[in-house]
Amino acid sequence: MSQGNSSPKRYTVTSALPYANGPSHIGHLAGAYLPADIYVRYLRSRGEDVVYVCGSDEHGTSINIKAVAEGTTPQAVVDKYHAIIRDAFAAFNISFDIFSRTSHQVHHDTAQEFFNKFHAEGKFIEKTSEQLYDEEKNMFLADRFVVGTCPNCGYEEAYGNQCENCGKDLSPTELINPRSKVSGSTPVMKATTHWYLPLNDYQEWLEDYILKGHEKDWKVNVFGQCKSWLQDGLQPRAITRDMEWGVKVPVEGGEGKVLYVWFDAPIGYISATKEWAEANGKDWKPYWQDEDTALIHFIGKDNIVFHCIIFPAILKGHGDFIIPQNVPANEFLNLEGRKISTSKNWAIWMHEFAERYPEQIDALRYVLTAIMPETKDAEFTWSEYKSRVDNELVATFANFVNRVKVLSLKNFEGVPARAELSAEEQAIVQEVHAGVAEVGDAIQAYRFREALNAVMKVARLGDKYLSDREPWHLVKQDKAAAGHVLNFGLNIAAVLATVSEPFMPDTSLKIFQMLGIDPLKWTDLEGFDFVAAGQPLENIPHLFKKIDPKMVEQEIERLHASQTAAEEAPAEEVAEVPPFKEETSFDDFQQMDIRVGTILEASRVPKADRLLQFQVDTGHDQRTIVSGVAKFFEPEELVGKQVLVLANLKPRKIRGVVSQGMILFAEDGEGNLHLVNPEYIVQAGSSVN
Repeated sequence: MSQGNSSPKRYTVTSALPYANGPSHIGHLAGAYLPADIYVRYLRSRGEDVVYVCGSDEHGTSINIKAVAEGTTPQAVVDKYHAIIRDAFAAFNISFDIFSRTSHQVHHDTAQEFFNKFHAEGKFIEKTSEQLYDEEKNMFLADRFVVGTCPNCGYEEAYGNQCENCGKDLSPTELINPRSKVSGSTPVMKATTHWYLPLNDYQEWLEDYILKGHEKDWKVNVFGQCKSWLQDGLQPRAITRDMEWGVKVPVEGGEGKVLYVWFDAPIGYISATKEWAEANGKDWKPYWQDEDTALIHFIGKDNIVFHCIIFPAILKGHGDFIIPQNVPANEFLNLEGRKISTSKNWAIWMHEFAERYPEQIDALRYVLTAIMPETKDAEFTWSEYKSRVDNELVATFANFVNRVKVLSLKNFEGVPARAELSAEEQAIVQEVHAGVAEVGDAIQAYRFREALNAVMKVARLGDKYLSDREPWHLVKQDKAAAGHVLNFGLNIAAVLATVSEPFMPDTSLKIFQMLGIDPLKWTDLEGFDFVAAGQPLENIPHLFKKIDPKMVEQEIERLHASQTAAEEAPAEEVAEVPPFKEETSFDDFQQMDIRVGTILEASRVPKADRLLQFQVDTGHDQRTIVSGVAKFFEPEELVGKQVLVLANLKPRKIRGVVSQGMILFAEDGEGNLHLVNPEYIVQAGSSVN
């Protein structure tokens, strides 16, 4: 199937399936759900045929781990968190057409249909390898079900995929004295056979689809990450695992195996659409198999490879499905100067915010849109939240609506009559219409912060119009003229209610309730006669209230308290700052030649998941340096950065690449690496003393 055209007949919009092993936080909301909701609300207002699908991702190792930790079953875990996540989205007015679950039978059937078609057509390859096996429990052990001593730092509770003490990536076979987290026994190596999707077979097609087809219209961060993956060369990827929880492998030899979650989860978009269509008497196929349908995935940047490379390859390999037209992935949202951490409870949980502040749902939607991490990581702080609510929503948006409402009710008991518009007022109408177009154009381009700014322009136009004409004074001298001004203001309020609906749906409804008219659609915003003279008005409460400073203090205290509680653990398990190394002489230090360098190029080292290869300008030469930092950085985000280089380190070959130096990074207490660079741009080759 080919890609949808620029004027599609319909839209299939998805948000990343949230993983049902914990609740969702505001980082998730700002990343994949709020932008999608704004987009689909706008499409619906334009009268477009759109289905917005999502659901809980309920399979995978983490579900099993959560079940073991909570002393319960995987089904109980997903039932618990599916309900929490679903209800939180409902509280925030995320307008899914369906919020399904990958544990539903329709999903198992759909995922198995995909597997069977690939299998029957010989599009999988089979590989046999040895993996750790728990003989007591008669089960193969996923990486996180193996613990042991880290070979790097000696931490005795390192997992089979990573040491949480030093942050080093591991494989289960690297652990010293490995043991099963399920039974506590020592695992053995045992052969197992799995099916693999040969992504390398789709390399050329993906290069045409992405590199030639979407360089101009996909976000730079999305395109850059895809380009990096493709440049490294794609490899076969396992699509089955030895587990009991998940979609069963439906062929001979598949006993005790399930589909790998990365394979079955995106198929959940299709199965959810089937479920929605059956419930609503519709045909699901046009939304997934008609080339005049635009398929749009809203995700966070950690899901780019799955939605831009792997899922399109699956859809292409099947042959009957459209492929994504756009994948507007957002970056990450940080919180009060730190990365959001679910394990450390450094987060604002959606369901908890909704329980404490149900009247502030639209306010939080507004602020998260205003700071949305569209092209780079952004940060939420409670002080900025208060500032934006007080100075933008209260002082401008709500102030305009409240003034025009109060003055109309006080002096006219409803909508007053309007005379002929002056040339200046006609110009304002044109500005309002231009604002409407600006909002729509920005939403269609996935620039939601820009769209929100345009909404506020409309609010400011109305607020300024009232301030300039002062109807509260004018009514004492010329009531009819004051009525004309208020009628004009009420019509601006109708436009404002319409363009703000994708962002603040509850607030929009309140304005229409005040105006006494049915909600308008985008297609209704022609002319300037939305409220008729004589129409009764309703005296609704003020739309927004200033944030109490005590609330800000309480929320920051709650954040730190919950983090402290989450981090309570025996002293030996707490990551500490590493001790100083043995003393060295000043003469030895002088032997190290540390220079400022500029990264010219960056790419992944083929077949080496942890390594990045850099071309660095040292001021004297351009040299290749290999660093094991692929877990912490994407290659493209480092290009152009200035770094500190140990320039006189003896070259050595790493995975076939000669590395001519070392780039210096700082490691924090959580094992994360951070770039060390000059505060100001300096000449490459400058010495560091």
